[in-house]
Amino acid sequence: MPDDGRLCGLSGKKRSMKDTCHLYTDLAWLWPMWGDAATEYAHYCQYVTGLIRQYSARETITLLDIGCGGGKNVLNLKREFQVTGLDLSPAMLAQAKELNPGCTFVEGDMRTCRLGRTFDAVLMDDAISHMNCRADFAAALRTAHAHLNPGGVLIVTPDVTLETFQQNKTTTSSATRDGMDVVFVENVYDPDPADEQYETTILYLMRKQGRLRIETEHWTMGIFGLDVWRRVLRETGFEVHEGRYHPGDDAYTVFACVKTE
Repeated sequence: MPDDGRLCGLSGKKRSMKDTCHLYTDLAWLWPMWGDAATEYAHYCQYVTGLIRQYSARETITLLDIGCGGGKNVLNLKREFQVTGLDLSPAMLAQAKELNPGCTFVEGDMRTCRLGRTFDAVLMDDAISHMNCRADFAAALRTAHAHLNPGGVLIVTPDVTLETFQQNKTTTSSATRDGMDVVFVENVYDPDPADEQYETTILYLMRKQGRLRIETEHWTMGIFGLDVWRRVLRETGFEVHEGRYHPGDDAYTVFACVKTE
């Protein structure tokens, strides 16, 4: 479930491959083809809305989507909330604005951005996984806390935790649009289980009128154990609740976090 709350940069040990961000820049036009906003993302957003309604200690009208990417979650959440989207990628924000012309979108870094206003709920989807060192991970959660009204709920969904990571897991999907056939191949691998990082490598196979173009992507992602998640969230000032989201065969840990201070 890639989305872009980018980019933490390499921390700690040097990696053998340089990180890229093609999906958030020159290949951003591929993003609308990767997952259908009206179906795949709708189910997740229904789940998020249910958690917000369950745990919020206040009426929930406004929501900040941190790392909103191309706006697919916003498309669904705006039916229930007044949504503002935050992202670091201008290319993805342009897509989000086109998809959601009535919503507000702001360019900013999830680690440091301060909008000068607060919201009744905050969503941090899998963009949090781009926080690939402990300091940036904690900074992003502080950003969520700073933008949340007391009694409001943060929903945060990591791609993986130490407990759920599957070494060398490879997934594929395909799509066709405007005569372009695209195959997405995504592989995750942890070259050093002793650190708090893993690698995501993506292969894009693009064919236009039978002509093949191949591009690759490499991201250094953050991976933290559930105990780390719980401790950092509580230290940030949240009351932490946990759930499991099951889209098909996959399962994701979801944290519903109430601002207590």
